[in-house]
Amino acid sequence: MRFFIQLSYNGTNYHGWQIQPNATSVQETLTKALGVVLNDKNIAIMGAGRTDTGVHASQMFAHFDYENEIDSKTIVHKLNSFLPKDIAVSNIILVDENAHARFDAKQRTYEYKINLSKNVFLDELSWYYNKKLNVEAMNDAASLLMKHNDFQCFSKVHTDVNTFNCKITKAFWKEEDDQLTFTISADRFLRNMVRSIVGTLVYVGLGKISKADFQIIIESKDRKKAGFSVPACGLYLTEIKYDYIELL
Repeated sequence: MRFFIQLSYNGTNYHGWQIQPNATSVQETLTKALGVVLNDKNIAIMGAGRTDTGVHASQMFAHFDYENEIDSKTIVHKLNSFLPKDIAVSNIILVDENAHARFDAKQRTYEYKINLSKNVFLDELSWYYNKKLNVEAMNDAASLLMKHNDFQCFSKVHTDVNTFNCKITKAFWKEEDDQLTFTISADRFLRNMVRSIVGTLVYVGLGKISKADFQIIIESKDRKKAGFSVPACGLYLTEIKYDYIELL
């Protein structure tokens, strides 16, 4: 039987989601805990996507196969007892045997948080940046993202992908009190894409580049022409949508 697992994590202490040699990952930590709870050393978990080192997730999905029925509430409680304080499981749900956490995801949403005043309680959970930014200009430039499909200019170089095409359906900034939040939704994202988009839009907010320049950067397909990659601490995977999961 196939099960989806819903979780959240603070990525500060992890080298991203994916299992890798000589580094602690969220996937590895969750797999070990699930194996202990279910008494199955062969448990394998497939995530809905990959988050980079230091990136957080307020909503993440993964799937695993298990031969027996599961009491969701009991397993969730046991898992959270085994897991470290920076990973939390909120639900386990039985799905169709062909359901796939990664390939069936229809939309993913990320948020990037910029803290405009120094706050010791948000140091690892947002990027502190105290320069004045023109949010209206940043939103105006961000609207161009919905008019394009190829985002090679915002992708990490030497990335092994078949296409740089993504369908962005939402991209906007919101300022509230001393925090700026950038929200972006798409069917898929490239490696480092959101952080490089944010860095380029920060240049717009500083007046270093114009909306027209932002358009030229997108059309150039050249990562060197785009802005810097903002720190990982402010980036959150916040929502993943599936056709067959309405309650989560």
